[in-house]
Amino acid sequence: QVRVAESGGGLVQAGGSLRLSCAASGRTSTIYAMTWFRQAEGKEREFVTTIRWRGDNAYYANSVTGRFTISRDNAKNTVYLQMNSLKSEDTAVYYCAASDLYYPPITYYTRKDLYRYWGQGTQVTVSS
Repeated sequence: QVRVAESGGGLVQAGGSLRLSCAASGRTSTIYAMTWFRQAEGKEREFVTTIRWRGDNAYYANSVTGRFTISRDNAKNTVYLQMNSLKSEDTAVYYCAASDLYYPPITYYTRKDLYRYWGQGTQVTVSS
């Protein structure tokens, strides 16, 4: 069993920055990838970015490429999402998820059905 918990959400002005954290606990040795999704009000939950639990591979949605950076601190079992140049359309609840399934192509981890472990979410609101 793995547990994940997000923190760091809040209200920020457009153009500003925010850093989210996702702490994993439990059987973290079974994790293959940690991923951020987001869900805006009235919309489907969408992929944001993913990183392998071991290794440096990361992958980003086109909408955040060049603005968001995912990183990992295995010593702390924590994944971070640094969000810069925030836009009003980034407003959403951000969810962290852990996958215990292995797929060689990192692009597979955009699929929500690969994740058994989800956090409660943290609200990010970008004011224009």
